[in-house]
Amino acid sequence: MQHDEENSGQHYALVKLQESVRAVRQAVNEFPVLRRRIDKYQGNRAKAREAYNDLKQQQGRVLSALRYAALSLLEMELPQMADYSVKLSESIKAFNLMTPDYTRLCEFLSDYLEKLPIAENTEAKTTSAAIIGHLMAGVKMGYYPTDLEHVRYLARSIEFPKDVTVNLLDPCCGCGMALHTLAEGKNCKTYGVELDRHRAEESLARLDRVGFGSYFRSRISNEAFHLMLLNPPYLSVMTEGGANTRNEKRFLVDSLSHLLYGGLLIYIIPYYRLTPDICRILCDNFEDLTVWKFTGSEFQRFKQAAVLGIRRKRQDGSDLVTGLASLALQPDQLQELTELPENRYTLPDIEKKVELFKGAEFNVAELAEQMKKSTSFSKMFEKNKLDCGEKRPLLPLNLGQVGLIGGSGLINGLVECDTPHIIKGRIIKETSVSREENLNSQGDLASTTVHETRSNKMIFNLLTSQGFLSLSDYGGGGNVDADNDNETAGGKDMAPGRISAGGKSRFQLGRVAVTAHAQDILSDTDINAGLARHQSGDWGEVSKSDWRANDRALKAGNRILSAYTGRGGRRFWIITEADRSYTTVMMPEDY
Repeated sequence: MQHDEENSGQHYALVKLQESVRAVRQAVNEFPVLRRRIDKYQGNRAKAREAYNDLKQQQGRVLSALRYAALSLLEMELPQMADYSVKLSESIKAFNLMTPDYTRLCEFLSDYLEKLPIAENTEAKTTSAAIIGHLMAGVKMGYYPTDLEHVRYLARSIEFPKDVTVNLLDPCCGCGMALHTLAEGKNCKTYGVELDRHRAEESLARLDRVGFGSYFRSRISNEAFHLMLLNPPYLSVMTEGGANTRNEKRFLVDSLSHLLYGGLLIYIIPYYRLTPDICRILCDNFEDLTVWKFTGSEFQRFKQAAVLGIRRKRQDGSDLVTGLASLALQPDQLQELTELPENRYTLPDIEKKVELFKGAEFNVAELAEQMKKSTSFSKMFEKNKLDCGEKRPLLPLNLGQVGLIGGSGLINGLVECDTPHIIKGRIIKETSVSREENLNSQGDLASTTVHETRSNKMIFNLLTSQGFLSLSDYGGGGNVDADNDNETAGGKDMAPGRISAGGKSRFQLGRVAVTAHAQDILSDTDINAGLARHQSGDWGEVSKSDWRANDRALKAGNRILSAYTGRGGRRFWIITEADRSYTTVMMPEDY
């Protein structure tokens, strides 16, 4: 995935070129001084050797500066100046440091500085402006996916194991096309990470797993992937210490640990970004390194090359750095991807599971994958032996424990037994008042003391097939309330009118259901009294024609509807279905 340079400050290539200019200018000033110091200490061998070592180090700094200058000039598309930088570095490398006169060398270096596009003369400043315009034009090009034809050249060069599912990773996958093309027709699982949410959502249709958000804040298993396709953004970024570094280097350093030892890296960057520091990382951690440039217009436009290598245990690869880095200065000598042999690289024949893959941002598809693996989620719904078995207390419950259980609602609901019934416990507050008369010495009433006692009373309401019961005494088997309804001007008073086991009952209620709306509005007293009246054949506040229809329904087995008004003035209905399966308490607006 290619992203072009984005930097609110100067372009990285210009920054590196300026650093090179400062290093060369410092060498022009210090070369003669350091050389004279050697002559000064001719009689002191130790001091003379120390001065010579300082001179040697200055030579090394100039060579490094010229190499970075050449790479920056290639990025600016100034190949002639880049070639001049390389030739000048070769001359300085061959220069005899014990030469008495450094005038000629310093003149060459000063002349070189004058020719660079950041020199101080007016003509060069114009050139610098043109270069900056060219570089900034690249910034505006935006996002470009890896060319799929070149991805197919790469896929052709890889031998996939036949009986093993291999894991493929792209830390900046874009819309997922490149990794999908690489894995097409192979036994692979593809994993990608993408910063842009729109492209990440698009890649979900092409890749098996996609992490949303910044790769650097994602969490991914190490040594779990057989192949990594890395085409990082070409950005300059500031590190925590304030230093300027390249994103392609940062991606390489942070992501290489995800590869299996023996796994294949495909690292796609512009050839001029093969700087010595990146080459050192590659040479220390990979073997069988090869570099192949893109073809035709793709190379002309983006100057891209693919570096392929097999991960190995970290070793000192410093002796290989010069050879690899020199390829960046000789792009014409790079072979094209079309010349990459078939099955050039073989992926390890090792089955490996990716235990951890989480993006930095929330994404529903990834959450589903993580929940599939989570044992904690399934354990939430598991039942242990205590849940499955019958739970009985070790000792009989005392009166206080019965009250706590009943008042908490723990035993509310249907009790399935030989005589099924519905039970609901509730606690009501009761206040009892007693008066004590106090007499004076003459026997006359002096004062009255009023004693007020507040207590909680436990009520169990039971709905059985025989009628409604209310138990309010735990001790001697319970008392059953069976108060009769009282006639009022408004029809029937909703005082607790309950049908006891021996009371009037014209039919058997179905399973009682109360709508949530009715439960919120009506009191238990309203509901229980209404059910008692309904079962006794008192249809409440319905029209005469509906009353007669209900009486006929009792004989014909049809649906029965009654209507009542609760203590709060709210009208409610009770409906018993034709098959007598359910009796429903509801508000008219619930119907």
